[in-house]
Amino acid sequence: MSAASVWLMHEQLQAIERAAEAAYPEEACGLLVGRSEPGEGYRVKAVEASANVAEPPRTRRFEVDPKLRLRLERDLRESPDSVIGVYHSHPDGSAKPSETDISMIFEPDMVWLITAVADGRAGATTGWRPTEDGAAFLPLGLELGA
Repeated sequence: MSAASVWLMHEQLQAIERAAEAAYPEEACGLLVGRSEPGEGYRVKAVEASANVAEPPRTRRFEVDPKLRLRLERDLRESPDSVIGVYHSHPDGSAKPSETDISMIFEPDMVWLITAVADGRAGATTGWRPTEDGAAFLPLGLELGA
């Protein structure tokens, strides 16, 4: 595993893409469960869809339901896995972090996956990691398993 990669299964990526298409023209969002292993990268074990609970309009912003985050944290207490990231979509936008995304960096150790959606169809998905100071994002490779 490369330290600059997020590893996930093809089915997990498809679940993210389906959620992005279903939410269009609003942003979809959810959490990534897995492991961050220093020097090895990030391995996604599960993708958990969330309602976008941001204040409308939700076409350019998202907020993961805090109840989902709390439930996952509770369920994962005895597990080696944890919430390692977030995913969301950019309706009619690119798969690159926006200024709004940068303003939402609260946990610099979280991985971000962003899926571009054009006319209701999912396109590229990219991986990102906030800088330690939370002022920008660094790109991560996206590696798919079977």
